[in-house]
Amino acid sequence: MNNPTLKKIAEMLGVSVSTVSRALKNHPDISETTRLKVAELAQMLDYEPNANAVHLRTKNSRLFGLLVPSIFNFFYESFISAIEEEARKKGYSIMILQSGNDPAMELENLKLFRQNRITGLFACISPLTEDLSGFDKMKEIDIPVIFFDKVPDKEGIHKICLADEQAATIAAETIIKKKKSKVLALFGDTHMSITQKRLTAFSSYFAAHAPAIQLTIAHTLSSAEARSVTLEHVSGNTIPDTIFCMSDEILTGTTKALQEKNISYPDRISLIAISNGFIPKLFFPEITYVETSGDKLGKLAFTEMMARIAGDESKKELSVEAVLVEGGSI
Repeated sequence: MNNPTLKKIAEMLGVSVSTVSRALKNHPDISETTRLKVAELAQMLDYEPNANAVHLRTKNSRLFGLLVPSIFNFFYESFISAIEEEARKKGYSIMILQSGNDPAMELENLKLFRQNRITGLFACISPLTEDLSGFDKMKEIDIPVIFFDKVPDKEGIHKICLADEQAATIAAETIIKKKKSKVLALFGDTHMSITQKRLTAFSSYFAAHAPAIQLTIAHTLSSAEARSVTLEHVSGNTIPDTIFCMSDEILTGTTKALQEKNISYPDRISLIAISNGFIPKLFFPEITYVETSGDKLGKLAFTEMMARIAGDESKKELSVEAVLVEGGSI
């Protein structure tokens, strides 16, 4: 039978619609016998309550919004997977929208989230986002927002980040311990706080502990640009003995460039990256990386979201600890 309703169930059992409704909600006024009959028939008919009606009544859609630049990214994929897994355990669903790193698309997505009456929003902003009014509107209608990974450089908001300074420091320390002398360090968009934090920590550690090492800093906005920049630096007579990649996206471009030039690691060039861990394990030998786990970040973000829903209004900036994962690339 298609789309069974409360009325149909009531007619088949010879009771009122209100009795069926209260039985499905385990109302104490309904006898156990009636409740069981209603539940059995509802299950047999594959009855599903009207979600919109439930949302209006409870003011909780049990739907979380998740805004990412792209789902075609191993870090975001693992973050999304962690959020979805935790949400399912609590009876929530996830609405995922991509911004494509376009602030205009980001605003359109925020509008869609509001129209769908989401309960809360997990948001990773685009590198070019300056206007936060769309996020402010969420606050105005009591929708909590937790920013993650790429977050606004603004105080008084809830941020869940990776331990960016720690990750960059661990990478720099590892390079120095290996007694390298000429390092090419590839970083991302200069507008992003994640880039700024990693770059500052990385370069500061070299300045303080190994100022004699020749450190070249370059910025790339994509895997393709990372490939081009890497090719430029490994095509001359003198090439770096180490390449550091700030992210998986940069790492994929760099490894492609090294393959094109038939440059092996760690024989001719050492490699180290900050990574979610998937890309480094695709190679042999595996690439040494500082782990920044999307899975751990997702679980922490979900825990904080549930605290917000429960009434915790404190603004926090939390981070997931970074750890070195040894491979054979340095």
